[in-house]
Amino acid sequence: MSSPQQSPKSNLDDRDSRHEPLAGVRVIDFSMIMSGPMCTRALADAGADVVKIEPPAGDMLRKRPPHRSDISTYFASMNCGKRSVVVDLSTVQGREIALRLSDQADVVVENFRPGVMKRLGLDFETVAARNPRLIYCSISGFGQAGPRAHQPAFAPVIHASSGFDLTNMAYQRNPDRPANNGVFVADVLAAAHATSAIHLALYDREKTGRGQHIDLSMMDSIVGMLTYEIQLAQDPASKLRPVYQPVRSRDGFVMVAAVMPKFLPGLFEAIDFPEGLSDPRFATAEAGEANWIALLDIIEAWTSERSGAECEATLMRAGVPCAKYRTVAEAIADPQATFRGSFERVGSSSEPFLVANQPYKLSGSVIRARQRLPQLGEHTNEVIAETLGTGAGEIERPARSGELEER
Repeated sequence: MSSPQQSPKSNLDDRDSRHEPLAGVRVIDFSMIMSGPMCTRALADAGADVVKIEPPAGDMLRKRPPHRSDISTYFASMNCGKRSVVVDLSTVQGREIALRLSDQADVVVENFRPGVMKRLGLDFETVAARNPRLIYCSISGFGQAGPRAHQPAFAPVIHASSGFDLTNMAYQRNPDRPANNGVFVADVLAAAHATSAIHLALYDREKTGRGQHIDLSMMDSIVGMLTYEIQLAQDPASKLRPVYQPVRSRDGFVMVAAVMPKFLPGLFEAIDFPEGLSDPRFATAEAGEANWIALLDIIEAWTSERSGAECEATLMRAGVPCAKYRTVAEAIADPQATFRGSFERVGSSSEPFLVANQPYKLSGSVIRARQRLPQLGEHTNEVIAETLGTGAGEIERPARSGELEER
């Protein structure tokens, strides 16, 4: 791993000096938008020195609202804790700088369309020949090779192409088209898998002394999530399994997941339906599945006369899994989120905002969002002088960057 001199303590704030799992690891992050930046943000949260390489125009998410502390909070939520270096990869000098930065890295992450990094002379084979210990992670829509490898792919395209959207559509009541795309599941899932793969490769390097190339496909990430549907596609059933469905409350909706027979006695008692215990429609698991909609109707007759909060409290006390539908704002304010430290306050004292922490906690290590919100090119002189020994006056900043194809 890189020496401590290559991973300055400026990557951390001073509030917590406990062990950081990736302290001393340097990451060169060529990625843009979402999948790559979410992955490298997770590495920065664990103490890695993540250097984000941006074109002179910057990652396009820098322009997305909302803005606070003179930065896009959407961009910051995926890039806090990193250092921003402007490098124009369309120039010979820019490519040479990027190559020399990669020479001293432990990890490189990129999410361009396959072939782009090779044309730039920054592909795994080229960089690894100079730095055999390098872990090089490529995130793409369909993988680095194959008949679809060079097709452009963003999360909504992957959702449509993978079966994910039609699967969700089949689970809805009387839909006339697939749902709109607003939450980019493919990007988030690819980022999580990429982070995991990088950890595995770093561990393997401790044993072998050598790095390796990680070829991560967003398509594989989504299809692999459809575990039941993969089996159903090979062995079609005559009917779909019972589907979790919302039921109405007096002020919204609630989710009641009483799908196991052990929940039914508590459910029937809580909703004052004692005859359910002797009702043949719910006497066995098979009967319950066959009459799932009838059970939902019975539940909804009870929930529709009560507030969502009352439904949740009553059924949870009875041991029945239940939740009122909340907004994201309500989820952020949930006391459990506060207790776990699920969100970190970053930004200036006058314009602070919250970003999500990683969903895992390590008992002896610090994993959390960092306070640094990198302005475009803020660390260019610092990183290049520190890593390459180049004076700030020697660094050329071209006015614009060439076109690169992401994913």
